[in-house]
Amino acid sequence: MNCETIKKKVRGEIGKKILFYQNTGSTNTLVLGLADSSAEGLVIIADSQNKGKGRLGRTWWSPPEKNIYMSILLKPHIEHSEVTLITLMSAVACTTAIRKTTGLNATIKWPNDLIVSDKKIGGILTELKLKDKRITHAVVGIGINVNSGRTQLPEDIRETATSIKIEKGSAVSRERLISATLNEIDRWYAILKNGGKHILLEEWQGLSSTLGKKVTVVIGNRTLFGAAESVDGEGRLILRLASGKVEKIHSGDLTVLR
Repeated sequence: MNCETIKKKVRGEIGKKILFYQNTGSTNTLVLGLADSSAEGLVIIADSQNKGKGRLGRTWWSPPEKNIYMSILLKPHIEHSEVTLITLMSAVACTTAIRKTTGLNATIKWPNDLIVSDKKIGGILTELKLKDKRITHAVVGIGINVNSGRTQLPEDIRETATSIKIEKGSAVSRERLISATLNEIDRWYAILKNGGKHILLEEWQGLSSTLGKKVTVVIGNRTLFGAAESVDGEGRLILRLASGKVEKIHSGDLTVLR
């Protein structure tokens, strides 16, 4: 991994400072530990992780020399109710970068999964620090399967996951995709901070592979079945149940029904 190549291609504040680790526990944990003393836009990249984090307490498969594992420090000072917008913004940025860099038709499964050919190619984990119910620090963790082959994927995700190499049939530059992703996050984060929430949500809906589909959403010990209709101004999923009742969902484990 050549971080100097990445820095040369970074155009904005996001990624002006990049720290690289050959191996670490979790890039999110590292950024959280540096959040108070670091400027917004700090990026930590690891070649591999041994305690990679996924959503809902899951682990993120993180072998060396293959994929992207990075975390970004943001200081948005927004209400806690709007935290999902940070994840949606990051998903738009990642999806756009994958499309521009690889030509693959990447889409978003609400709220944080990056999808190609109906399989997961990446994901986003947003972790927060709060003060007086406002977000002071948001750490956006991004994992993208780049150059892993089909047989290199763990057996338990082989049927549901994919990589850019699998979809394109050839390896691609991790450095190029990282710099494109950081530039897209810089652009979409600026739009969100400057009052362009409606622009972001419109773009997210255009990239979504969830809306208009029948889905199940697991929230704790509840399982909801319905049609994913849209997202509201806080990034919550608008789910219409069979009864006609509408549920607004802030977070949950969503499955698109075939």
